[in-house]
Amino acid sequence: MALMSVDAQTSAELPRLVVNILVDQLRTDYMEAFAPLYGEEGLKRLMAEARYYTDAQQPFHRVDRASAAATLSTGAPPSAHGIPGLSWLSRETLQPIFCVDDSRNKGLQTTDRTSPQRLLTTTLTDELEQATARKAIVYSIAPEREMAVLMAGHLADGAFWINDLTGSWCSTDYYGNSYPSWAASYERTNPLSTRIRKMVYESVYEGALQDFHYFQSLSDAGQKDFKHKFDGDRRYRLLKNSALVNDEVVSFVQQCLQGTALGRDRVPDILNVGFYAGNFDHRSVTEAPSELQDAYVRLDQSLAQLMATVERVVGKDHVLYVVSSTGYADSDDNGQRLTQIPTGTFTMQRASMLLNMYLAAIFGQAQYVEATHDNQIYLDHKLIEQRQLRLADLLARSGEFLAQMAGVRQVYTSQSLMLSSWEPRVARIRAGWNAACSGDILIEVNPGWTIVYENSTNYTNPGEAYLSFPLFFLGADIEARRIDEVVTTAAVAPTLARCLRIRAPNGSCEAPLVLR
Repeated sequence: MALMSVDAQTSAELPRLVVNILVDQLRTDYMEAFAPLYGEEGLKRLMAEARYYTDAQQPFHRVDRASAAATLSTGAPPSAHGIPGLSWLSRETLQPIFCVDDSRNKGLQTTDRTSPQRLLTTTLTDELEQATARKAIVYSIAPEREMAVLMAGHLADGAFWINDLTGSWCSTDYYGNSYPSWAASYERTNPLSTRIRKMVYESVYEGALQDFHYFQSLSDAGQKDFKHKFDGDRRYRLLKNSALVNDEVVSFVQQCLQGTALGRDRVPDILNVGFYAGNFDHRSVTEAPSELQDAYVRLDQSLAQLMATVERVVGKDHVLYVVSSTGYADSDDNGQRLTQIPTGTFTMQRASMLLNMYLAAIFGQAQYVEATHDNQIYLDHKLIEQRQLRLADLLARSGEFLAQMAGVRQVYTSQSLMLSSWEPRVARIRAGWNAACSGDILIEVNPGWTIVYENSTNYTNPGEAYLSFPLFFLGADIEARRIDEVVTTAAVAPTLARCLRIRAPNGSCEAPLVLR
């Protein structure tokens, strides 16, 4: 058998910089529909030159920014990595816990105290830092705190996000006791607080957009002009929920690339970047179709600008890009449904009160329902134990009672989730549930019904409409190809680990994707 040549046996060079981009609310159908409005160096380049998976999904149910970011970075579902959502209920205090709050760590340029300590598994960045004896450089930059921190992991050099109150780029002393000089220089010379009152969000391509109509609501009335200013107490929140926030992210990333040694040597580094592709202020498509259309045009420009900067600093041949999405969680319903369409309202507080009365009639007078949070009910485990009752009996009775209420499609108890046989739908719900912090009972309402919560944003169940998002890998000699098979974001971390020749995160559950 002929021996391979030395050149053939030589392994391909490792990428010097992995740019891991997570886009909140990005959808494949919208992205492809608006392609005629794009330039050549952003989304069109990704669709033409990258390994392009058109049908990516999150491997669990009830996705949000936090759970999606944690799954992307760990390769694990919430049942393993411990972040089932932006917040959950503390059984000790009966108060909501924000996923990255940590009183032990001080904020830098913010009063928020933050760390990734509730993330229970390693991330891709953690594995890289361990493999390189902390010689790798890792930064994470995103508009939102949870995205930045959960993508950064435990061992990063820094995570940065925009302060909701001041507009400053802020961080946490978990990653280092001092605010870095390159970031401080940016805040001195280019502070958002001095620019935001003059900022106006309007169509970036007014002429081109006039003749392009994707949404049915635009077909008769024509292009709807819009102009939004940012003022009042919510001005920074509004900016972060607009397409303009991506410009702020790119500008800060450019400062980071200039002020650090990212991608400058043969030790691979990681730069995590968060973007936004949702509608302005999370409005529905019918309320703001032009803004959503514009958001994709601006996202295309931001991606092109980011890639141009990275390649100018690091070199095109030394970069591996990954672009994925949190998944689409915004509602396309503006609340003005035709009366013939089935709908209704399910109130969590009323449901929990009725459930407690029912349990008290069976098991004796007491407050068995401890609290509710989102679509979940928490029972008082200490009381149940003191009364020497079987939790399984209360859960079974609770499920039977709640299932009879109007609008309830399905009730899942902690016991049924842990013991149920494998079935794709239940498996996704179980993957998004975490025994340590999720409720004892999860209520799913019928499509079109709205769950009313006492202390949080109401949730309308969109039903089973299938919405996919894209996943791109570009660079590192990866073959350009469009693939329409279903993949999950849990495969991203182990795939990148293989590209970097390091161990996959310790909770990852998917095999790496084959890119060559």
